[in-house]
Amino acid sequence: MTMLKEGRPTAPQAVNEADSAPATVTGNRALMLEEALIFEIGSTDTTGVDFAEAPKVASRLGNLARTDGIGLPGLSEQETVRHYTRLSRQNYAIDLGLFPLGSCTMKHNPRLNEKVARMPGFADLHPLAPQSTVQGALAVIHELAQWLVTLTGMHSVAMSPKAGAHGELCGLLAIRSALEARGDARSVILVPESAHGTNPATAAFCGYKVEDIPATPDGRVDLEALKARLGPDVAAVMITNPNTCGLFEREMKTISDAVHAAGAFVYCDGANFNAIVGRVRPGDLGVDAMHINLHKTFSTPHGGGGPGSGPVVLSEALTPFAPLPFVEKQGDRFVLVEEETVEDHHASSFGRMVAFHGQMGMFTRALTYILSHGADGLRQVASDAVLNANYILRSLDDVLDAPFGGSGPCMHEALFSDKGLAEGFTTLDIAKGLIDEGFHPMTMYFPLVVHGAMLVEPTETESKAALDQFILALRSLAERAKAGDEALKGAPYFAPRRRLDETLAARKPVLTWTEGALAQAAE
Repeated sequence: MTMLKEGRPTAPQAVNEADSAPATVTGNRALMLEEALIFEIGSTDTTGVDFAEAPKVASRLGNLARTDGIGLPGLSEQETVRHYTRLSRQNYAIDLGLFPLGSCTMKHNPRLNEKVARMPGFADLHPLAPQSTVQGALAVIHELAQWLVTLTGMHSVAMSPKAGAHGELCGLLAIRSALEARGDARSVILVPESAHGTNPATAAFCGYKVEDIPATPDGRVDLEALKARLGPDVAAVMITNPNTCGLFEREMKTISDAVHAAGAFVYCDGANFNAIVGRVRPGDLGVDAMHINLHKTFSTPHGGGGPGSGPVVLSEALTPFAPLPFVEKQGDRFVLVEEETVEDHHASSFGRMVAFHGQMGMFTRALTYILSHGADGLRQVASDAVLNANYILRSLDDVLDAPFGGSGPCMHEALFSDKGLAEGFTTLDIAKGLIDEGFHPMTMYFPLVVHGAMLVEPTETESKAALDQFILALRSLAERAKAGDEALKGAPYFAPRRRLDETLAARKPVLTWTEGALAQAAE
């Protein structure tokens, strides 16, 4: 039974019924079906489809040519369909329940977006089709670009980057080109501790030396430490705002002014734009470049449901160095400008990011989302995302440590730590317990500035009822971990597989199927 205490959901102790339930002969448990490995189902010396004998031809691979059998199992159509259907039933998905992953923004993808993306003329486009035959598609790209520029208060946008980290690369290449154009080679990128992990990786990939900027006790950039480090060798500062502690950088304009005064540029990681869209324009804060994850802010599919898309908005100072190609309206026609030399804007382009222009399916979905919401709807998106995160933060801060709970309202995500759990209990135990409760675990151990971090982002698409159920589950698990409930260390009990030895899996992964590998795994 569920009771309410001071307005906070509580739950009774979990009962590990899985341990006491009788075993079945097959291993099946009602509709949770146990299945052998696919290699054990089918024989590797037969196929499910008959093919004519392949003609003998000389291999052009020389000694790299395969001489032994490929070893794939032969399955009938029915066996194949059942295999993948059973696997799909063991997947967690946004269509099944809340995804509390912090900094990932796993929001609902409206079916209207999918319907439009599948319309003839969008779904069957070919990247080499003559421009005269794809005017509608180019118009979509152009209109989406205008919306992104308007919403961010920036000067231009590069649409071709394929994901967030790819967008970071685009922004840094534009910054490097701008510095080189003025004969000012710089070698250092400053990255605050509260930034996303891809930021220092991208900077290093571009050949820059990366230096950290510490955070203040309230989880924001240490402005004085940043000012003290600025100098003629600093090319840019990569800052995530709102940051990975779930907080808005209130001194962002002051930071930008200081960076510009030192001759450097400001790159903003826009992964968390979902929390401020329609309310804050990064261009007004002095940002020079910022990528926008369309899946995080504008509801295009995420991860395995991709592909990704990470347009990069640019300031007037960086616009001449933006990548090619770009869509331009010339009279009543839309033109994909691909020349390597353009007299007006992009005159000093650093080149191309990709062979073609970007991800058309993502553009179509994002524009559908924007147009269906309108300006007031997008503003409401940010409001609801922040409201939901703060509801979770304040509903759990009496049972879970919230290291920055006193730093003011959080933005899109709530951050907790493992401080206060009983000896020997960790964030991992709570995460595994969430699986038993029917939820995908939250982001664990990130950001690194918080020990045992638990980062929760509910997004704006979850109802109060859904949030209450999640709060109920997380509260129960936190109480059990604080009370030293040893049963929690064995979770999950109700998943298809019990807790794995993740250290062994990382150090000695079994990546190929052989009789020996199976024997090793069984041991």
